Amino acid sequence: MGVQVERAPIEAWYMDDSFEDQRLPHHLEPKQYVSPERLAELGVLHWVLDADNYEHDAELQKIRQERGYTYHDIVDVAPDKLPNYEAKLKIFYEEHIHTDEEIRFVLEGSGYFDVRDLEDRWVRIWVKKGDMIILPAGIYHRFTLDESNYAKVLRLFVGEPVWTPYNRPQDEHPVRKEYLTNFSKNNQLELMAH
Repeated sequence: MGVQVERAPIEAWYMDDSFEDQRLPHHLEPKQYVSPERLAELGVLHWVLDADNYEHDAELQKIRQERGYTYHDIVDVAPDKLPNYEAKLKIFYEEHIHTDEEIRFVLEGSGYFDVRDLEDRWVRIWVKKGDMIILPAGIYHRFTLDESNYAKVLRLFVGEPVWTPYNRPQDEHPVRKEYLTNFSKNNQLELMAH
């Protein structure tokens, strides 16, 4: 049986455009936070799960079954654990899309997923131990560690893993067009309802 982990909602905020160390928070001044509801409008899904017992977590098993995640692996992102660490971190931080969802569950440590909103502004999402995040296919995004410099992450996939990043610009890619169609439509319907 899964243990419900109590914690505040995921933290996300609009980023400044500074080129300082990517591992810093990069808040705007004054800070502008982004709600979990706003993330969901962009297609970003989030759960807080039991990272210490992920192999037996009923909630994780339910999500995997409902969404068809049949393959997983674990990656340690740290200077002493990831081969070619500096080069890999640089690749992770290049703005890109994927043709499939990106599913990550933080087992230890923490880091940042940055996603572009529909106005092309960066939203920084701080993921910590117990956070599982799903980024939709076609969303521009990137990843970096925070100042802790460590994250152990469970990666989930539908079928065989596909890691192909398509670096920006990809505005004509069919998956990007589909993302914009689906999520722009959702936001327009939301605006008309109010």
